[in-house]
Formats: sequence, structure tokens, C-alpha cells
Amino acid sequence: QVQLVESGGGLVQPGGSLRLSCAASGSISLISSMGWYRQGPGKQRELVARITSSGNTTTADSVKGRFAISRDNAKNTLFLQMNSLEPDDTAVYYCNARAALTWRNYWGQGTQVTVSS
Repeated sequence: QVQLVESGGGLVQPGGSLRLSCAASGSISLISSMGWYRQGPGKQRELVARITSSGNTTTADSVKGRFAISRDNAKNTLFLQMNSLEPDDTAVYYCNARAALTWRNYWGQGTQVTVSS
């Protein structure tokens, strides 16, 4: 089993920055890739960014050039650096981990990001 705990969400003004963290614990060796998803008001869940065990990244077109995903393998922590935030970025952000072989997905509890004046 894998447990994921997000932190770093909050209220920021348009144009501001925020850094999200996701701490993983449990059977870390099962994880093949990790990512960030978000669900805004009245919207479906969407992929924000993913990173594989080899370090390759995928970023959604809506956040390219503004968001960056990274990881600290020694501390089993995933990060999402968010810059130039816009009101449309307002959402609950979820950390995700995918297990190898079974492709089972693990999810964190989510952290709220609100971009508003």
C-alpha cells in the first residue's frame, strides 16, 4: 500500500506563485510514476503533470510554461511549482501514484488552491 499526503495549497492573487508538496510513504518501491491532477468547480478531473521513474515529464497544455513538476527521490516527495497563477487554476489538486505491473492508482486527499483578488 502507498499513502500520499499533499500540502502547500492556499489562497493566492493572480500572477502569484505557490508550491505544492506530496509526501509518499508505505510501499514506495511499487511506484512507477507520479503526477498531479486537479478538479475545478463544475469541471471534471484533469491531468496537470506527470513524472516517470526515469525523470521524463508530461505537462498539460494549459499550464505549460507556468507549472513545473519535480521530485526528490531521497525524501520520497513530489512537488508542483506553480507560477503566474490564474483564476482558472482554482481547483482541488490531487497527488497520484501509479503502481507497476498492476497499474493500481493511489490518491492523496487533495489540497485546495484558490486564485483570487
